[in-house]
This record gives sequence, structure tokens and C-alpha cells, in this order.
Amino acid sequence: MPQREHIELFDAMHSTRAMRYLKPDPIPDEVLWDILDAAIRGPSGGNAQGWGWVVVRDAEVKRQIAEWYREGWQASYGTRREQILSDPDGAGLGRANYLSAEHLAEHLEEAPVWVIPVLRNAATRPNPRAGSSIYGAVQNLALAARGYGIGATLTSLYAGHEDDTKRLLGIPEDALTMALIPLGYPARGQFSQPKRRPVEEVTHWERWGEQKGRG
Repeated sequence: MPQREHIELFDAMHSTRAMRYLKPDPIPDEVLWDILDAAIRGPSGGNAQGWGWVVVRDAEVKRQIAEWYREGWQASYGTRREQILSDPDGAGLGRANYLSAEHLAEHLEEAPVWVIPVLRNAATRPNPRAGSSIYGAVQNLALAARGYGIGATLTSLYAGHEDDTKRLLGIPEDALTMALIPLGYPARGQFSQPKRRPVEEVTHWERWGEQKGRG
């Protein structure tokens, strides 16, 4: 079994960025089991664990969902490509970030493994925050993948075809897919600290607008 990289906790959290250029090389089953076992140690509201984790490697299934994903990409970003790339700031997205997301859209089915977290009894809940604790478990999955040198990113542009996706994967009607996470060994780029606004700029103390220096 491939060995995990030993990374200090904060180093792992600071370097687990979205990786969208992925090799098609297969990921061993034992590594996937280890990554998924780490994911389910993440939070679950009320410890209900009403989740399921669908591992997708079937080429035809990936091809179909990737087509739906590209529809979502085109509607959300593709139609604005020239505008975004001609803007020095990439229309707030950043040029490199846009191009990496575009690459993922064009090559999504080439990622060797997808993991789709599913939440039961979520399809009819009126509360938009219901089940959001699952995203902590998703981050666990990304961190565990990082430990094996495997890239991941959380995306959901296929969601305009949620019902189609559920039918294709045999997901119960009461459930919702919560994301699509392609996994693969990086083909380009490396694990590194993503660019972020300073923490002092986005942190508010006691009430919105009350900020202070880090000291």
C-alpha cells in the first residue's frame, strides 16, 4: 500500500488547495478506503450520519455527468470567458484560477476517481443549512487525500441535472448529492498555500465591522 506523507497538521491545512490538473493514473482501492475512512470521522449533525459516499470510476457514467457539468460551466462561466480573461483581475476570479477551472470542466471525466457525498432525507428540507455539517467531512476527505499526494477539489456545476444524476447513480429520491469531488495525482502544480486575503481583513470581533490588528 502506498505510504502516507507525514505532514504537520497546520502545514496540511495551509497547503490543501484545489487541485484541478489531475493525472488519469489509477488510485489503489486501499488508498481510497483509507481516505473515505478519514472522511467519515468528520462532523455529522446530531451524529445522525445520514450520508453515503458514492465512488465513481465507470467511464460511461463519468462521461454523462461530465456533459451535464460542462453545461453548468458554460452557463455560469463559459459565456463570460473573453470578459474574464481580458480583465486584469480575471473579473475577481483570477486568470490562473479561471483557466484551471476551465481545464477541469473540459477534462473532468479523466480524473480516475470521483467521490460524491450524498445526504439522505435532504431533498425536501426547507432549511438551506440542513446537512451542511457534511462539508467538514468533505474537508477531512481532501486532507486525507493530501496525505497521499492526491489532489482534490469540491465542485457542483453538475447540479442543474441533480435528478438525472440521482437516477444514473441509483441514489434514493429523498437524498441530495452534496458535491462532486474528483480525485487524482497532480499533473500540474503542487500543494501550496492558496492566496487569501489577510485574516485581519475578514475577521470581525463581537460585531460586524469591528476589526483589529493581529498584534
